[in-house]
Amino acid sequence: VSGDIDDMRRRHDTVLAMGGTCLMVSINHVGISGVVALRKHSQLPIHGHRNFWGALSRHECLGVDFKAYQKIWRVAGVDHLHTNGLRNKFCESDESVVASINACLAPLLGGHEVMPVVSSGQWAGQAVDTYRAVGSVDMMYLCGGGIMAHPQGIAAGIRSVRQGWEAALKGMTLADYAETRIELQQAMEMFG
Repeated sequence: VSGDIDDMRRRHDTVLAMGGTCLMVSINHVGISGVVALRKHSQLPIHGHRNFWGALSRHECLGVDFKAYQKIWRVAGVDHLHTNGLRNKFCESDESVVASINACLAPLLGGHEVMPVVSSGQWAGQAVDTYRAVGSVDMMYLCGGGIMAHPQGIAAGIRSVRQGWEAALKGMTLADYAETRIELQQAMEMFG
């Protein structure tokens, strides 16, 4: 959601009334005060989408480092916060993404927990490397095309992502794990 505070409250109420379980907010557009006001009203988790982040971070003389940025939004009240993903479709390096995920997982002032949201061109293929780099499964791993564009359909796309994470947790390579898992094999052929 976005809009003025009254609009956001109304939109929250609509999402809640329709059975929604989360509210995605364009945090850079509604601002800190908007998120704080929404947090006071919300009965749902707030999913902080950082769209416009590139304009705040791409040049070394502009913006703020994500390590500081995420603290502001955690204190403001977001429950989830986008961090980008490995081998993403944007300009952010893998090192920066890993640092962002780790920043979200670090304790802050005895509370203000936030779930890192790994997204941006993700599919089963980044699961092993993401797990190796971060050492945690405490994240939301969002795949759009990595599920929807699977050659055998959406259900197979979901299975392939699960298989990628199973390989990660078992310490296996994707290639080895895919030997007996057709959905992962097909995802690797399609996206790899």
